[in-house]
Amino acid sequence: MTFTFRPLDPLKDAELLHAWVTHPKAAFWMMQDAKLEDVERAYMEIAADEHHHALLGLDENGVPAFLMEKYDPAHRELVGLYEPRPGDIGMHFLTPATDTPVHGFTRSVITAVMAHLFEDPAVERVVVEPDVSNKAVHALNEAVGFVPEREIRKPEKMALLSFCTREQFLLATGVAG
Repeated sequence: MTFTFRPLDPLKDAELLHAWVTHPKAAFWMMQDAKLEDVERAYMEIAADEHHHALLGLDENGVPAFLMEKYDPAHRELVGLYEPRPGDIGMHFLTPATDTPVHGFTRSVITAVMAHLFEDPAVERVVVEPDVSNKAVHALNEAVGFVPEREIRKPEKMALLSFCTREQFLLATGVAG
């Protein structure tokens, strides 16, 4: 599967995002009870933040297929919870729930997200902090080269702090960023 990326438009894409983040299968996104205005507001804040960016992943037909966020962990999400290194970038991704699942889709998505992040030569390591109970994403992370370091307490959850270097990604997937 081939994907392209475009910046998320917080107003134009809000309805689509609202359907994605409030679906029961997106529980780990922690926006289950969000109203449309809440989603607009949250993504307007991200759009205005120099350290946090939201992108939509588009399928071969240009149709939005997933959400990706990238952030500077020295300034967002993980401030004070680990020692950031130059070249670190944080990442979140969300594949929407579907009635017609495609085998391997989510793994293709995380592989595309990681390759996109590593296209930036300044990125040396990707940092993630999924909920410790999100076993499905832990398996996906491992499949693309992430190595868990430790559990950390974030205000909203217990998280599994994990890292993936450019080399670990290449070894795990054969994909160069």
